[in-house]
Amino acid sequence: MSDPMRPPVSPHPSPTTSPRSDPFRPRASLRTAVVWEVLQDALDHRVKASGRRTLDVLDTGGGSGKFAVPVARLGHRVTVVDPSPNALFALERRAAEAGVADRVRGVQGDAHGLFDVAERGGYDAVLCHGVLEYVDDPAEGLRNAVAALRPEGVLSLLAAGLGGAVLARALAGHFTEARQALGDPDGRWGAGDPVPRRFTAEQLTELVEGAGLRVAAVHGVRVFADLVPGVLVDTEPGALEALLKLEEAAAELPAFHSVATQLHVLGETQETTGT
Repeated sequence: MSDPMRPPVSPHPSPTTSPRSDPFRPRASLRTAVVWEVLQDALDHRVKASGRRTLDVLDTGGGSGKFAVPVARLGHRVTVVDPSPNALFALERRAAEAGVADRVRGVQGDAHGLFDVAERGGYDAVLCHGVLEYVDDPAEGLRNAVAALRPEGVLSLLAAGLGGAVLARALAGHFTEARQALGDPDGRWGAGDPVPRRFTAEQLTELVEGAGLRVAAVHGVRVFADLVPGVLVDTEPGALEALLKLEEAAAELPAFHSVATQLHVLGETQETTGT
């Protein structure tokens, strides 16, 4: 039986980007390159393991399609669940401009009511990017995301890192706010902090394991990108490429996870790890 919430797909999808291409603007790629590389590898692995060229991907909190549209350009079907009508309108426009409107479907909803609009156990991969910071119960939100996976599936989890916020406030001269974030249970630096909650790598891996997945990889994201002056990256020849390579090299090292602006965790179902 077909899933009414799953976007249709062309009979013979042909990716409009190569598997290793970067779908983001050069400057913006500093914030997304590490996650995109890990996500592409995970999707490639699922394609080979399943024998299917087209995967079903669920992007919870996917907004205007920063990841959903590039994933669809690889030939996969993507369902985006987001509470914002404006974001979903932007998603529709972005998908149309990219020529993947037939492979992207946006529906209004949130992590806690996920199965009002998405199929339980119906997706090869679930993206949960920038969601746990804002939900009332991160553990419940993550359990819902995991419950959307097929018996063999992968979870891409991206959330705000505590250490990066502390370091950024300290380098900006806001030492009291840095100390407040360091000791706050939610990692907030004050009442004006726009992020409701931040995590350590240990907290995220515990949440992923608590939801029944195996942690396949942990990466620090934006370790240096938010600290380096933009004028340097934009004007110094070769600086952007060199900084991208530095970010990639540092991302897998646990020593840098504690100072990353964001943390990315790749989780796998037990059936996936056994294949």
